[in-house]
Amino acid sequence: MKNNYDWESVGLDFGNWDEEKIWALNLTVVEIDINELLWHFDAPWWPNDTDERWTVTPWDVLNKTVDSKKQQDITDQVDLSYPIDIFKNKGKWLILDGIHRLVKSYKQGLKKVKVHIIPPERLPEILSGLPIELPNS
Repeated sequence: MKNNYDWESVGLDFGNWDEEKIWALNLTVVEIDINELLWHFDAPWWPNDTDERWTVTPWDVLNKTVDSKKQQDITDQVDLSYPIDIFKNKGKWLILDGIHRLVKSYKQGLKKVKVHIIPPERLPEILSGLPIELPNS
């Protein structure tokens, strides 16, 4: 288990969000350099094949490590026609929906990715009111 990851550095200090509320926002699609989002690859966002939460990173999926088969399959099946939803917090872009799409884009060698940028003033529209349940919190 990768429970030594520094979740404080991620910037999840604003609360939890509802993906369906994100999808309902009418936002312009823009392209950004994929390198601005690659920091996400270091965090264990996903459960492993035995459903142990917070254990699989995007690098694990790309390197096809043991216990990441489910996440590899999800990544292979995602539709890149949907933009990645991002929000700027603590000086960096945070993906709120679309990490699997980022991994697939990287795997395909893309240098730019399509994104929806969620403006700070729209954040209240997508918040769920529920806490984020991070490991060790």
